[in-house]
Amino acid sequence: MRLTVIPCNTWPTEIKLHQVSNVLEISFADGSVFKLPSEYLRVYTPSAEAVGHGPGQEILQVDKEAVGIKEIKPTGNYAITLVFSDGHNSGIYTWDLLYKLGAEYQQLWANYLDELKAAGLKRKEPLKN
Repeated sequence: MRLTVIPCNTWPTEIKLHQVSNVLEISFADGSVFKLPSEYLRVYTPSAEAVGHGPGQEILQVDKEAVGIKEIKPTGNYAITLVFSDGHNSGIYTWDLLYKLGAEYQQLWANYLDELKAAGLKRKEPLKN
């Protein structure tokens, strides 16, 4: 599940973590506001653990339905690192990646569900958004 990220040339103006709903809300300078569920962000982690080190090395992320975000760490002036409740903390989410994940949420989530189905897997509960 490799993502091609194109620079969006916009910066976040606000980042809010809604802990009860496990949703990260991000507002960008262009007026876009995205509400990204923790499960979705965990599934699309940009870490080498999930995407590998080259094409064909991707590892489908499963059983992340109940994962939450425990901490948000600034990473330079270009990204954040999310610490998830399952211990994962090595994905660096650049502003461009977060914008893409927000702007293409419907298609990317559908792609993930298709990949699960192709692997003979199902999610345990519906995504709350």
